[in-house]
Amino acid sequence: MDIRPVFPNFQRPVLIAGPCSAETEAQVLSTAHALAEQDIDLFRAGIWKPRTRPDSFEGVGAKGLAWLRRVKEETGLKVTTEVANANHVYEALKYGIDVLWVGARTTVNPFSVQEIADALRGADVPVLVKNPINPDLKLWMGAIERLYKAGITRLAAIHRGFSYFGETRYRNVPRWQIPLELKRHFPDMQLICDNSHICGRRDLLLEVAQKALDLNFDGLMTEVHPTPDKAWSDATQQLTPVDFVHMVDQLVVRQPTTDDTDFLETLDNLRHQIDELDEELFQILGQRMQVAERIGLYKRRNNISIFQPHRWAQIIEKAVIKGRQWGLSREFVEVLFKAIHDESINHQERVMKAANNELNVER
Repeated sequence: MDIRPVFPNFQRPVLIAGPCSAETEAQVLSTAHALAEQDIDLFRAGIWKPRTRPDSFEGVGAKGLAWLRRVKEETGLKVTTEVANANHVYEALKYGIDVLWVGARTTVNPFSVQEIADALRGADVPVLVKNPINPDLKLWMGAIERLYKAGITRLAAIHRGFSYFGETRYRNVPRWQIPLELKRHFPDMQLICDNSHICGRRDLLLEVAQKALDLNFDGLMTEVHPTPDKAWSDATQQLTPVDFVHMVDQLVVRQPTTDDTDFLETLDNLRHQIDELDEELFQILGQRMQVAERIGLYKRRNNISIFQPHRWAQIIEKAVIKGRQWGLSREFVEVLFKAIHDESINHQERVMKAANNELNVER
């Protein structure tokens, strides 16, 4: 795929900012004028707002597109808004919206993405694609591929985190490994972090923005509102223009690489150590699966079921405690040991099936 940049010749980080929702013309214009002074790359505002609950504010609709056109005329800023169906696309293009974005609730539905892709066929407009609500990498990739096949080659991805049932400090859990894996599949595609939707609260915005830049993300999408506490949607995660500038000023922008020989030699040595440790990990995991197969044989002889919930609960709790001693997060340990446990069950199932096949042969 020959993906072209949405932001050519950019300087990291790309800054996309503006209110969650366009509420009034005055609110949109005052925010835009304040952000124009900060030299942002793209002004964002939601015109149509697909909300989880039907009684929530769902946007002002097409009349807000005229407000974005005024933003362009008065400030010179390029503007972007979310589209969720073909009609949104037609209306946005009619008003000269510079960049479109596909939201998480739309990315999750291939039929909706295809409708947008078909509506964009023949148009030369950049599109930003947010990750789906659920942590499904292939669904995210599929949305990008549908747009690309429709002739949209200026594409970028927006990481806005993933829904999670249970207690978490984030509104949407980052699961950073998923956007990084997306980047591996599409190395030429720019990657933007929507720190507002990941955090859901102002006090975490800087922390998440810095983490994204440390992971070599190309830019940030942050919600900015003149009076955030009075915002009609997502009030707790928006910043004032002054606080937005303060956040950006505190960011440390790291270089993706260097020509420094000493640094590269040291890095190469450390990477070699990583390779050796990985080799040891595979050896240990292989040995663990051999033990799991022996357990499977013992269970088969004694007619015992493979999955033992009580034992699994003991394993995961013990692993979390041990992991904490080595500075490993509970989330990481749970994901790792679930994968190991699933593979152990697979090995034991093969042992059971082999026994069944032997019995059938004897009969």
